[in-house]
Amino acid sequence: MEPPVKRILVGPDSEKEVEFDPAAFPLMPLEQGTTLVLRGVQVHRVTYANGRLLVNGKEVQLSLADPRDRRRNSNNNADSGRRDIKAAMPGKVIKVLVEPGQPVQPAQGLLILEAMKMQNEVRSPGTGRVAAVRVAVGDTVASGQVLVTLE
Repeated sequence: MEPPVKRILVGPDSEKEVEFDPAAFPLMPLEQGTTLVLRGVQVHRVTYANGRLLVNGKEVQLSLADPRDRRRNSNNNADSGRRDIKAAMPGKVIKVLVEPGQPVQPAQGLLILEAMKMQNEVRSPGTGRVAAVRVAVGDTVASGQVLVTLE
C-alpha cells in the first residue's frame, strides 16, 4: 500500500501537509499553484495565479473578515448611534471599570466578567462615551445580555 500523500499546494509558493489516501482519491499531476479540494463528496480544482483565485475555472472574489467585527457591527443601533456591549458568555460581574458619561477609547476595559473560573475583561470596541452601565458588581448575566451601552 502506498504511503499517504502529504503535500498539497496552497499558493504559488506555499504548500500544506495533509493526510491523504491515494487509493480512495487518485491524484493527477497539477501545475504550480493548483490543488484539488475535497469538500464533502465534491472535488473542486482551486488555482491561485496572478492575484486571481479560480474555483473550477470560475474566478471568485476573496475577502477576509474578522468575526469580531461582524459581532461589533451587529451591536450597533444605527438610528441612535448607540452600541450595546453584550456578554459573550454567561458569568458574574466582578468589577465595573466605567461609569455613565465617561469617555472611552478603543480596547479600554469596561468591566470584568468571571466565567468558568476565569476573569475576562470586556473592552470597548471603539471610541465613545458610556451612555449606561446596565449591570452591577455581583450580577449574574446571561450570554447576549447587554452590559454597557456606548454612544
